[in-house]
Amino acid sequence: MPDRRDQILDAAVAIADERGLAAVSMRSVAERVGMTPMALYPYVGSKAALLDGMVGRLLGGMWPAGAAPPADEPVGPGWRDRLAAIGRAGRAIGRQHPWAASLVFARPAVSPDSVRAIDLIYTALLEAGVPAADVPRLERLLGTVVFGFAASEAGGRFGPAETNPRGTRGLLREGPLPGHAALAGVLSAPADWDAEFEADLADLGEIIEATARRARGPQRRED
Repeated sequence: MPDRRDQILDAAVAIADERGLAAVSMRSVAERVGMTPMALYPYVGSKAALLDGMVGRLLGGMWPAGAAPPADEPVGPGWRDRLAAIGRAGRAIGRQHPWAASLVFARPAVSPDSVRAIDLIYTALLEAGVPAADVPRLERLLGTVVFGFAASEAGGRFGPAETNPRGTRGLLREGPLPGHAALAGVLSAPADWDAEFEADLADLGEIIEATARRARGPQRRED
């Protein structure tokens, strides 16, 4: 039988999927699982804790095959492959749950599932040679890129390639737009959002490697 807390969090996610994040309340979740609102508190605590648990529910689903190290190996696949798999899974979650990015951006990751998820990213960054002081910053950068991209898709900013309106921006009458004129061919071409996301992941990998190289630089000069 499913854990009662899991049932409550699943119900909250389902309500957000159906009616939006604003519809999630202790009362609406209680009605969905056949409990009174007060009966939820021993399982999820306050409304804020319920939202934190929803973040954990989402982040805990970011570990497809190859993203998390196998249980019998301390590291597992290379850090680049793990972070790329995590990024793709995060994008998929954002597309599946259009409200997800706004919740992830609104609340720090503090629930057990969230913390375990973040720890896997920390481990990959440390394996890459990123200095400890830079690890939290790069973890936040990864999350911002992944969920920002997913939010742009869910919100319509990154629409289907055939409806890309960007090529029309150079036709405004407010005055010359030299940058748009130089990019006219690019802006009018169909947008390949999958390719762009993969390029973003590759660029994040380069940023991570550059950060690690900077940390190694002084050491090499001393030798």
